[in-house]
Amino acid sequence: MTLQEAQTTVDTWIRSIGVRYYGELTNTAILMEEVGEVARLMARLYGEQSFKTPDLAASARTDLADEMADVLFVLICLANQTGVDLTEALRKNMEKKTVRDAARHAANKKLK
Repeated sequence: MTLQEAQTTVDTWIRSIGVRYYGELTNTAILMEEVGEVARLMARLYGEQSFKTPDLAASARTDLADEMADVLFVLICLANQTGVDLTEALRKNMEKKTVRDAARHAANKKLK
């Protein structure tokens, strides 16, 4: 699925099942909540924090994928609401990073 297809799919879902988009500020708050859920799992899977019970760790990777998808869904909602073409935005952002960071990361001793 391309980014444009994802934007169309989310828009169709919102208008048919979700009834309407939440307001932009509500969706921004929801996005922050979803990012927090990704951060919680990352801290337990890759950081020093542990799960409260060992059985929670078993499904954590599946949960991580689902939480990342939640972040993407809400981000797409915000893009649709604000008229952002994510394909074009990502293309321009990659161009910016390529020019800006052409030698920066290769010269970074911390990355070697």
